[in-house]
Amino acid sequence: MVTTTLVALFKHERDKSATDEDDGHPDLGIAQTYKMALRIFHLPSVRTFCIFLFTCKVGFGVADSVTGLKLLEAGLHRENLALLAIPMVPIQIMLPLLISKHTGGHRPLDVFFKAYPYRLLLGLVFMILLHWTYHVKNPDGTFPLYYYAIIVIVYAVHQVTVYSIFVSLMAFHARVSDPAIGGTYMTLLNTITNLGGNWPATLSLWMVESLTFKNCVGAAKGWLSCSSKEDLDTCTSQGGTCETTIDGYNIEMVLCIVLGFAWLLY
Repeated sequence: MVTTTLVALFKHERDKSATDEDDGHPDLGIAQTYKMALRIFHLPSVRTFCIFLFTCKVGFGVADSVTGLKLLEAGLHRENLALLAIPMVPIQIMLPLLISKHTGGHRPLDVFFKAYPYRLLLGLVFMILLHWTYHVKNPDGTFPLYYYAIIVIVYAVHQVTVYSIFVSLMAFHARVSDPAIGGTYMTLLNTITNLGGNWPATLSLWMVESLTFKNCVGAAKGWLSCSSKEDLDTCTSQGGTCETTIDGYNIEMVLCIVLGFAWLLY
C-alpha cells in the first residue's frame, strides 16, 4: 500500500505532444489490444507453444496441490505447516537471481528441460515423505524436530526446481515477444502458462477422493465398504471404522509422473 501510494504521488506519465517522435510502439486501446492478442494466438508457432505451455505441468498437479492437504490429514498441524514457509522466503528471493544467470543466453529453455525430470521425481519423494509421516508421528500427535528439518530440505529442493522452470519460461517469453507489443505478448503467454498450471491442480483435487478406496474394519456385520457417506454412517453404527486401503494420492502421483515423463519424451 505504501509503495502504491508513493508511485501515485511521485511518478508521472510523460506528456505526449505533437512534436514527440514516434517511438515505434503502437498506442492500442483495450479492444485493439484484445484483437492484437487474438492475431498473435493465430500464429502457428504461438499456437504450438501455447499447447506446450498448457500441457507442460500435467505431471506436477498432485505434488503441488494435494501434498500439503495430505500432510494435514496425516496429523501435521496447519500452523506448523505454515511456519515451514518462513525458511522458504530467502530461498525464493535468491533463486530467481541465481537462475537468471543461466537463462540469459540463446537457449533459456535448457534450464527448463534440465529441471523438469527432477521436479517429477520429487513426486516420489513426497510419496515417501507422506508415508513416513504416519510412522514418525509421536503418540501425543507431535513430530520430532528432525522431521521438520527433512520437510524443509525437501521443500527447498522442490523450490529450486519450481523456480528453475518458472524463470526459464519467463526468460523465453521475454526473448520471443515482439518489443513493439511486448506487454500483449507476455500477457498472452503468461495467461496460458497460468492456465496450464491450474487445470492439473484442479483435476487432481477433484479426482483424489474418487481414486481412494476404504473398507470398514471391526464392524459387527463383517466386511463393509466405505465408498460413500451412507456407508461411513453404516460402518460407524456397526462399531467399525473406515480405513484407507488404497490412497488416491499415490495413484494420482504415479499417474502424473508417468504422464510427465511421457510428455517430456514426446
